[in-house]
Amino acid sequence: MAVKDFNIRYEEFSSVEEMLPEDQELVAAAIDAQKGSYSPYSNFQVGAALKLDNGLIVRGANQENVAYPSGLCAERVAMFWAGANYPDAVMETLAVAGANAGVLCESPASPCGACRQVMAEYQKKQGKPMKIILVGSKRIRKYSCVDDILPFIFDSLKMR
Repeated sequence: MAVKDFNIRYEEFSSVEEMLPEDQELVAAAIDAQKGSYSPYSNFQVGAALKLDNGLIVRGANQENVAYPSGLCAERVAMFWAGANYPDAVMETLAVAGANAGVLCESPASPCGACRQVMAEYQKKQGKPMKIILVGSKRIRKYSCVDDILPFIFDSLKMR
């Protein structure tokens, strides 16, 4: 038996003003995207903003449904829309912001496992890392690739 450590690196900011201008723009777009949230059951609004290599910023917001789990997370709304409409574009950076009852959460909202796996699939498809920015009012975290938020990514299935 061997005991091993697993470490990740990320940048942490106490305010958006500390970030690069292009990241500030993406964070603002993710927060603004929360306006499109349909969340009458959880009252938890999530906005996502996805920057493509063609310069376009695609937005998504969580969409709930009384017939749970028929809704969809903001991250997947943005990624699926971008994948369907710009299939050859590289998804460079995805920013995610969550709010409770319209108030931005202090700690960054963290994507669910399904969203992380979809991020991993797109990252693998494009052959380039997708940066992830998780936004909170007191703390913002930036990861250099999906692997940092989904270690040991499921990719063992070989589809024929």
